Amino acid sequence: MKGIGVGVIGLGTVGAGVVKLLTTLREPLATRLGFTPELVRACDVRAQRGAELGLRAEQFTTSVAELLGTPGLEVVVELIGGIEPARTIMLTALRAGKHVVTANKALLALHGAELFATAQEMGVSLRCDASVAGGIPILNVLDGCLTANHVPSLYGIINGTTNFILTRMTEGNDTLARALADAQRLGFAEANPTLDLNGHDAAHKLTVLAMLMYGQQVAFDAVYCEGIEEISPTDIRHAAELGYALKLLAVAKCVPGDQPRLELRVHPTLVPAESPLASVRREYNAIFLTGDAVGNQMFYGKGAGELPTASAVMADILLIGRQLTPARTFYRSRPYPVTPMPEVTCQYYLRFSTVDQPGVLGTLCTTLSRHGISILSCMQKEHQETRDYVHIVIMTHAAREGSVRAALAEIDQLELVRHPARLLRIERV
Repeated sequence: MKGIGVGVIGLGTVGAGVVKLLTTLREPLATRLGFTPELVRACDVRAQRGAELGLRAEQFTTSVAELLGTPGLEVVVELIGGIEPARTIMLTALRAGKHVVTANKALLALHGAELFATAQEMGVSLRCDASVAGGIPILNVLDGCLTANHVPSLYGIINGTTNFILTRMTEGNDTLARALADAQRLGFAEANPTLDLNGHDAAHKLTVLAMLMYGQQVAFDAVYCEGIEEISPTDIRHAAELGYALKLLAVAKCVPGDQPRLELRVHPTLVPAESPLASVRREYNAIFLTGDAVGNQMFYGKGAGELPTASAVMADILLIGRQLTPARTFYRSRPYPVTPMPEVTCQYYLRFSTVDQPGVLGTLCTTLSRHGISILSCMQKEHQETRDYVHIVIMTHAAREGSVRAALAEIDQLELVRHPARLLRIERV
């Protein structure tokens, strides 16, 4: 029976999970598939790591070069993360004719074009299902089962840390700081959660999703990114009263026209309470997409963790073993441009903190109207901590982001305003 030689570089949480699955599933997979993935070498900078995972001496090394030179090695699994040396390791492996599997979304977002092009040039596979949404097989679905579909829209909760935090702020009325501390205590947030809180982790993942969905290189810096650092329980409470849940949403849209354009953005978003995405709680991830042939589809599950992510890595190893998937490439000869954020059109939730006196609402509405912004509804809320000002919440009809920003900049300069206006976007998913 044919064996597929696998080498794993990086034996952290996910790498350890991959080693466990390679070891425990060897015989069941051999029966099911007619071939078996075999761990021929594993590599980690920690000399004791191999023994901790029960590896034989000949199966473990601290040298990447030694691993890459192992006889019978066909698939290299990169799980060290970061940009370098991961990029150099992957390019070296690809140029040596090895298939590569990775979970490195940051590297793919920044250097995916180079890596995929190298894989194509060498006639080998570069697979990355574990780089987005952990155990949810969204990339393999987009690149396999839904290949016959054009995907005009995708909405994703693809960062479990921020979803956990927003859940606690919603259900427990926690502050962001308290919710983050709880997420760190439970292991849902890193000691340094910056990339989660500022939205960059989700933006890395959205970049990878967009490349596969639309078959073209996407520059990471073309993706609009806004995190949850400024979200307060006040906005979450007001949103709930209006019938919305607040989520950090990754949005990809292909806007039709003579020259179709992409919208790629990550930001806190109000979604209707009846939307399936509104019920996604705690550390879970979900992706809601529309295919022009299959219609609406939703994928839900754990977006991180040892075995969920290791499962996605194993799926890629097995697909390579079956020789079902050629190297990916960018196929679009006329790439869609990405819409700049000021040109994006959507609905808005606007919260103003103003003095409580006659004429304030009229001034706000007049200013918004002058910038072409139509009002859907309005409510006034007395501030609970102090009576020095009140909250006026305005929901708009669809408006252009640049126009809304210009109106808010003008309103923030008014003497009647006590704090800068708060803007949140609404997506009716």
